[in-house]
Amino acid sequence: MANIKSAKKRVLTNENRRVKHQAFKTSMRSAVKEFNKKVDNNDLEGAKDLFQLATKKVDKAADKKMIHKNAAARTKSDMQQRLNKLAQ
Repeated sequence: MANIKSAKKRVLTNENRRVKHQAFKTSMRSAVKEFNKKVDNNDLEGAKDLFQLATKKVDKAADKKMIHKNAAARTKSDMQQRLNKLAQ
């Protein structure tokens, strides 16, 4: 543990940030997985709803730099392609 007061504070704030980011990343990944389950079950309406939710979470994660912007674009593109394939 650090000895200097500001270093102690940084340790605490970094831990708080890590926990928040971890929770948000988990919810983002869960939303993408739920979308994929709906697509696998051929549930078009449910997939459309979850697509919007998952896209929103992926964009927010990219804005906060939790994931790289190209990773976010790739994830959204994959989901859009799956949704389009299901809609045909």
